[in-house]
Amino acid sequence: MSLSPYVPIIGVFALAAAFAVFSVAIAPLLGPRRFNKAKLAAYECGIEPSPEPVGGGRIPIKFYLTAMLFIVFDIEIIFLYPWAVSFDALGVFGFVEMLLFIGTVFIAYAYVWRRGGLDWD
Repeated sequence: MSLSPYVPIIGVFALAAAFAVFSVAIAPLLGPRRFNKAKLAAYECGIEPSPEPVGGGRIPIKFYLTAMLFIVFDIEIIFLYPWAVSFDALGVFGFVEMLLFIGTVFIAYAYVWRRGGLDWD
C-alpha cells in the first residue's frame, strides 16, 4: 500500500495547522492595542450585564429552558436528514413514520408556544 495518494491531503492539513498556529502566535504582536472601558466590559447578548456577587450568581431558568428547546428541535433535524437521504428506500412506511414523528414534534412545539416558553421577557 502506497501513501502517495494521501500526500496532498496531509499537505493541506499541515498547511491549515501551520496557518492556524501562525495566526494565533502573531496576533498579539501585530494586533492593535487600543483598550477602552467598553472593550474590557463583559458582553451578554447585547444586554447590559447586571452586577453579580463575587462567588457568582444565579442564572435564570429561562436560559436552560431555551437550551433544552434548542436541543429538542435540533435533534429533529438530525432525524430528518437521514430520512430524506433514504426516502426512496423506505417507501410509504417511512413516510408515515416521519409524519408521526413530525406531528409529535409539532405538538410539543405548540405546547411550548402556548405555555409561553418561546417568549423572552
